[in-house]
Amino acid sequence: SSSSGDEALRDKRARILSRGLPKQKPIEGVKQVVVVASGKGGVGKSTTAVNIALALAANDSTKEIGLLDADIYGPSIPKMMNLKGNPELTTKNLMRPLKNYGIACMSMGFLIEETAPVVWRGLMVMSAVEKLLRQVDWGQLDYLVIDMPPGTGDVQLSVSQNIPISGAVIVSTPQDVALLDARKGAEMFRKVHVPVLGLVQNMSVFQCPKCKHETHIFGADGVRDLAKTLELDILGDVPLHVNIRETCDSGQPVVISQPQSDAAKAYLKIAMEILRRLPVPPA
Repeated sequence: SSSSGDEALRDKRARILSRGLPKQKPIEGVKQVVVVASGKGGVGKSTTAVNIALALAANDSTKEIGLLDADIYGPSIPKMMNLKGNPELTTKNLMRPLKNYGIACMSMGFLIEETAPVVWRGLMVMSAVEKLLRQVDWGQLDYLVIDMPPGTGDVQLSVSQNIPISGAVIVSTPQDVALLDARKGAEMFRKVHVPVLGLVQNMSVFQCPKCKHETHIFGADGVRDLAKTLELDILGDVPLHVNIRETCDSGQPVVISQPQSDAAKAYLKIAMEILRRLPVPPA
């Protein structure tokens, strides 16, 4: 019958597809991976990833946290985490992460000159991502935060299909143009069966430092509306504040340098919301 023929065809297609996908293999020593992503560049994703990693550590000092910069073309973790130099190699030829503020960090930025552009085609980029995932000695980590490059391309797919990911966090500003891409990012993770923990509304409101008047420069509540449409949670709102930019540019992220500020409290709340939504890791 035609229905059994269709079923056989579907089974065959599923078998071929599953053969083509790499087998997911955990990163040695890492209990849970959280990816921080955005559909669009310039929405503050790396700043959010850095401060989330520091906030996870601040929420529970017994936990070991790592931060992986998967943005091959525009690595910003070295500057934001005030780290320089080449990683040492272990006896097994694995790279040792560089550490600051108690966070183990790895980035393409440690392997190339700060001002050197990475002029690579896709295959070389994929090879570099594979090295960053598989040739790093993380020791024992409770959480590895991965700062993904913007968009929904090869790197995002490769990371999602190569390693088990406990959850994805999507960062967006409330601006319509950014929201369109944030939606694509969320849909991509759903397609590759990565749970989306929720959305972060970044640069949500600007408060004038002189008169305290609040202005929604990028629009109000756009990310909240998107979250409702996608049936996702809002993990938190981060204001548009000069302190956040200045502290990251100087290599002293706001969660570390100004822990009592509203901005730091926003990141600490986001980290708590992430922890609440993560599956309980096996003992």
